[in-house]
Amino acid sequence: MSALQGLQKVKVITNQNYKKSGTKSYVYLLNKWGFEPTKPGPYFQMNKVSQSGHAGLLSRLQKKGGKAHAHRVLAKKTGASDTGEVGAEDQQNDSMYLCPVSIGTPAQTLLLDFDTGSSDLWVWSTELSKSIQSQGSSHTIFDPTKSSTFKTSKGSSWKISYGDSSSASGTVGTDNVTIGGLTIKNQAVELAKTLSAQFEQSTGDGLLGLAWGSINTVTPTPVQTPVENMISQDDIPQTAELFTAKLGSWRDANDPDKGESFYTFGYIDTTTLAGQDVYYTPVDNSQGFWMFDSTTTEVNGTPITQSGNTAIADTGTTLALVSDDVCEAIYNAIPGSSYDETQQGWVFPNNLTADQLPVVTFAVGGKQFPVQKEDLGFADAGNNTVYGGIQSRGSMTFDILGDVFLKSIYAVFDQGNTRFGAVSRSEPTQNVSAPPS
Repeated sequence: MSALQGLQKVKVITNQNYKKSGTKSYVYLLNKWGFEPTKPGPYFQMNKVSQSGHAGLLSRLQKKGGKAHAHRVLAKKTGASDTGEVGAEDQQNDSMYLCPVSIGTPAQTLLLDFDTGSSDLWVWSTELSKSIQSQGSSHTIFDPTKSSTFKTSKGSSWKISYGDSSSASGTVGTDNVTIGGLTIKNQAVELAKTLSAQFEQSTGDGLLGLAWGSINTVTPTPVQTPVENMISQDDIPQTAELFTAKLGSWRDANDPDKGESFYTFGYIDTTTLAGQDVYYTPVDNSQGFWMFDSTTTEVNGTPITQSGNTAIADTGTTLALVSDDVCEAIYNAIPGSSYDETQQGWVFPNNLTADQLPVVTFAVGGKQFPVQKEDLGFADAGNNTVYGGIQSRGSMTFDILGDVFLKSIYAVFDQGNTRFGAVSRSEPTQNVSAPPS
């Protein structure tokens, strides 16, 4: 276990190419999760007949197995009675946060999107067509032939597909993967052979899934995730079979931590705890996600109770998605806010002070955790307004607590004990200045 001495923070790099757009981020989530919008706007789900289809991650929560002869696809209204396809330009295909991961011998270092809402480790690879590789000149493209430790997994393949027919797929192999000072031996690495335009547009070189292995897409046999292998190979201590996430923001540049963002594997950063105890709540991982009870939201101390409500902690979701009742309670407490049908989201004036913004808290199990006021506004929405960071979950029966919420806590994903932990992070100042346009 001497390798434990090498455990270190995985520095999160803020993607300088990332351009915030509220509507595009919301459309991406409509596509990723496949839920039906319940608020008016140009985007909606429609039936499409095919031999088999995938209507987003929500379909995994509703049914398992079998082939569908009709599935739901995301579409947009282009006129009074016309509809069209949702293209790559309609949605946010980039990632705000990227992390360095080394693969192979000698190591090839790629920047990956760490996503607690999926379970695949896939990368740009030399199996992609020459035309895609040439378009991806800014990418680090993994070349398995240059790694002496890479082994092909014959007969295995993978595919990720969303409701707008966007997809990524390819072959599978194993190699050494180094994350945060520890090296995982024989980790399955999914090599991209095909990428649709939506996946091509990302600045990152692939994705590293941190959800539970049951939703890994490799066939015929799913593979273990990096964290599962860290545990089985004793790369991390049995007393800390976990990883943590601290996500910062450009708004925190003048704070003591300078908006530092990082992940840790196998230990909790005590400095970030700042003397607080981690509050834990049990996780229901039966669907592969980090899901826990979240039955109460408070707005300025007034509770909105939703019996049986649950939430998923998802670093791969930028916004927080909650019920329409909760959205209305939040935005009713923000002066001048309104629902903008053209942008399919809630907006509010960009000149409000912190004192004018409400205190919004979400339950993690039995404890309330506040959203930083500075994160209530996500992106410039034009006309001196801001696109809200909290939006409608539509037809979903659970919340998605993405980065807007996770930036307010130090999150502990305790896989060994099947629980989620949180510590509130209070910034010394709230930078509620208007987001850059």
